[in-house]
Amino acid sequence: MSRRRGLMSEELKAEIAKELGVYNTVSSEGWGSVSSRDCGNIVKKAIEMAERRVNGR
Repeated sequence: MSRRRGLMSEELKAEIAKELGVYNTVSSEGWGSVSSRDCGNIVKKAIEMAERRVNGR
């Protein structure tokens, strides 16, 4: 079974990580060191951004 390609761009993930204060961990240790909670918050923020874009806000 192959892995699906990521839906979020690296730039968007980095932008949100900076906003949430976890970018230092990402830049020094990689995405594997980011906690599950923080990853969930990144996804939640990306969904909120997409919903605002769709709704025209």
